[in-house]
Amino acid sequence: MAKRSTIIAAGVAGVLLVIAGAVTALNFSSSESSSDATTVTVRLWDEQVAAAYEKSFSAFERDNPDIQVGVEIVPWDDYFEKLRTDVAGAGAPDVFWVDGGSYPAYADAGALLDITTALPADAQAGWSAPVVAQYTRDATLWGVPQLADPGIAVYYNADLLGDAGLTADDVSALTWDPTGDNDTLIGVLQKLTKDYNGNTADSAEFDGSNLSQYGYNAGYDLQAMVLNYLASNGAQFQDESNQYAFASDAGIASFQYLVDLMNKWQVAPSAADTNTNGDFSREQFLQGKMALFQSGVYNLANVSAGANFDWGVVRLPSGPAGAISGVDGIAAAGNAASQHPAETQRVLEWLGSAAGSEFIGASGAASPAVLAAQPAYAAYWTSENVDISPFYDVLAAGTAPAPRGAGWPAAENAMRPLLDEVFIGRTPVDSGVRAAQNAANATQTE
Repeated sequence: MAKRSTIIAAGVAGVLLVIAGAVTALNFSSSESSSDATTVTVRLWDEQVAAAYEKSFSAFERDNPDIQVGVEIVPWDDYFEKLRTDVAGAGAPDVFWVDGGSYPAYADAGALLDITTALPADAQAGWSAPVVAQYTRDATLWGVPQLADPGIAVYYNADLLGDAGLTADDVSALTWDPTGDNDTLIGVLQKLTKDYNGNTADSAEFDGSNLSQYGYNAGYDLQAMVLNYLASNGAQFQDESNQYAFASDAGIASFQYLVDLMNKWQVAPSAADTNTNGDFSREQFLQGKMALFQSGVYNLANVSAGANFDWGVVRLPSGPAGAISGVDGIAAAGNAASQHPAETQRVLEWLGSAAGSEFIGASGAASPAVLAAQPAYAAYWTSENVDISPFYDVLAAGTAPAPRGAGWPAAENAMRPLLDEVFIGRTPVDSGVRAAQNAANATQTE
């Protein structure tokens, strides 16, 4: 499944900014349109969920013959640029996916349907509470929850573990500690990292500039890495007023630990690769060149389809404050300017129902935000002999919220170049992280 986190920048500020060169999207309809039916178009970026939607909308159309639903896919890399262009040009689809970083500006611009008043109260029951909270602004819900990622966990390559004399149990309760006193993660990662001469990272002959096998995917990945390391060390990404607060002492120690995994211990890919390719680590894992890959359920289908080795999932490494994971969700927003408001609301109500959302879970495409549809998701992966409990068990220790506030896209664009320099090692962690926090907060007052 394509990367879809809210914590990858949704784009530069200015929802109504017109950007030339709109990207061509792949369109397909769930059935032949009837001349008497109203077409409601639904846009998203995920091909696997789109396939589940096709089945869902076929069921919807059988009971609603006056509506035809067209599913439109726009790839993640082009999605938000095209959406801004289409909203500005009054050409946006009737329903479109939004993430937590993009929706506030659209809501403030009056481009989104008020779900709180548009859908009956009973239709809004049974939705994931964290996703509802994420898409609620000024006491108004601005999207129908669709996907509810649970926590982050660690995928492992059982073959590479075996080659190092390790088992899944050996990596199921790892700990990290910036002081080094209670750290078990680094030692294991050293055993799992090799150079092209076959030397592991715990040997004197190890050449960390010439790696053939990575132990782990440390890097500037906000959802899979940074939020979890901050929270697991007792640090915050944002405070209660949505100001960025990650440059606390505990926060800087968390960043230092991640950077050291890359540049000091050399057990992870270089930031020269991961800064420019957000999928680099996943690609290495699928190619059998990385032993431990920390990520979310958004990569379950990718790993299942692409890994030609034995693999499984274990708990997130635990820090001084425990194993605390970030959480995230995706919502389907209604176009406030839709030419078919009544039909659009009926489609949104279907998407928020157990019957409509179950197709997502039953296909294993993603974790539904409709609670009644989540057992189908677990059942799918159980049938595939994959234990997904580590993604859920970690939530018992608390969660780290995804970035929030209308200013997030601008803040991310301001901090990202500075943190890239930190991770690649050209800027000291302490000064670089403080500069990134200052840059992010400066955008909130502009």
